[in-house]
Amino acid sequence: MNIALISGTSGLVGMQLLHQLLQGKEYAYVLSVGRRKLALKHAKLIQIAGDLFKINSWNWQDLVNAQSLGGEYHVLIDAIAEKTAEIHAFSSLGTTLKTAGSKKNFYAIDHDLVIEFARWAKKIGAVKFLYVSALGADSKSAVFYNKVKGETENDLKSIQFEYLGLFRPSLLLGNRSEFRFGEVIATILMKPLVWLKLAKNIRPIYDYQVAKAMVKKALASGSERVEVVLSGEMQDLSK
Repeated sequence: MNIALISGTSGLVGMQLLHQLLQGKEYAYVLSVGRRKLALKHAKLIQIAGDLFKINSWNWQDLVNAQSLGGEYHVLIDAIAEKTAEIHAFSSLGTTLKTAGSKKNFYAIDHDLVIEFARWAKKIGAVKFLYVSALGADSKSAVFYNKVKGETENDLKSIQFEYLGLFRPSLLLGNRSEFRFGEVIATILMKPLVWLKLAKNIRPIYDYQVAKAMVKKALASGSERVEVVLSGEMQDLSK
């Protein structure tokens, strides 16, 4: 039995990831964690919510059982407890500096929450962790956004998953719930690269392409322990 853990489902890639995980037949259950639940129902989707900064102190079994009036999720809990399932964790947690309001708040979300989720996933048995980072992620970068993404990647490496996939998409295309003027301008300028199929690693990439690539990598066998996946490879994997 395969079980998927996912965080960041309200974001652009996260919603596509959730769709891929629910529509495919590879995962028996999808356990979504977040600050709040989505208005979404599916037979294999289980949602638990709370303060993600305290996720490692959650009694997740009770939270899961609370969603199961008939006890139908005992199979999931037993499989995790008895280590009879293969667990893959997916994180697309992230925000913008504007939304966060300060560099401190941005760091808390884009770094601290990701690491807390990864530690929790590892604790309950996840063997693979797949993270949406960013093109240019570098802990030594002078660009704050790239620096935070790079530090997050480095700290994920220390958690020692059997497989860690670091996905570095370029500019993301999709239906955002918020307006970002800078991204609109960048999209207009870079969209011809998509049409002309040029510069695969820097041209914009669609949210669903990133999601498909992540799921495909999670289900693949024999990969190296830490793998950086760039936009060009994601586009090839999503075909």
